[in-house]
Amino acid sequence: MSSSSAFGLSNTLPTPYAELNAVLLELVARVRNALGANFVGAYLQGSFAIGDFDAYSDVDFLIVVEQDIADAQLPQLQALHEDVFQLPSAWAQHLEGSYIPRDALRNQPPPQRAFLYLDNGSRALVRSHHDDTLVVYWVLRERGITLIGPEPRSLVTPVSADALRREIFATMRSWREHFLANPGELNNRWYQTFAVLSYCRMLHTLQTGTVESKPAGAAWGKEALDRRWRPLIQRASDDRPGDAALKVRQVAQPADLESTWEFLQYAVDLGREWRDGGSS
Repeated sequence: MSSSSAFGLSNTLPTPYAELNAVLLELVARVRNALGANFVGAYLQGSFAIGDFDAYSDVDFLIVVEQDIADAQLPQLQALHEDVFQLPSAWAQHLEGSYIPRDALRNQPPPQRAFLYLDNGSRALVRSHHDDTLVVYWVLRERGITLIGPEPRSLVTPVSADALRREIFATMRSWREHFLANPGELNNRWYQTFAVLSYCRMLHTLQTGTVESKPAGAAWGKEALDRRWRPLIQRASDDRPGDAALKVRQVAQPADLESTWEFLQYAVDLGREWRDGGSS
């Protein structure tokens, strides 16, 4: 069933923030007008879909299209996002999402493909594989919020738990390798806590075959993982709310930074053990 231009026929609004809902209405209206018959639907995934959001969250959207955006249509979309970015709301500067062709939702990665993508804080579309992941498609299908269009389950092929686990473990390894190659990136309050909570959530996915919120992953991690990590996970949870733009400029606590490096190694080793021998 397709919803109307006012977020469907029900009285349920997509987020608890009236100002953000107004921005989303503007975005959807402009995109529908620009794409015409190529428009299929608009959805929220990410933190707003899995209950992991706060007043500082980025807003992860997906626009589903019949066919990938042609070069001739790109200037109109670029101008559209430039206009939306300048709306008088901070939410307009925190939109992040991709234009995904309908067929991509049924023929999922690997390999990844590059679709038009708007990064958080940007006003320009680029080609990226950022959202062409099984995690994104699982969240869209199982928890996605429909702004307008068909129900996500009618568009997205089910993602198997085994495939999701393979992707998650690959992400755990690649992120750690990236941080090892760029150690300075981890030395701030935002990325240090982000890493701890993200690896809790990824380990949780390895065990459950689902994608849950960072708070859920942290709560699970404090009970399921080695008890020595409880204080680190608790401090990361306590420090998570707040302005990321401010925290990324503040150095991490030295003791927590050292423990985070050890935790990432522990998480990858445990993930490999679960992958090879199965989780309990």
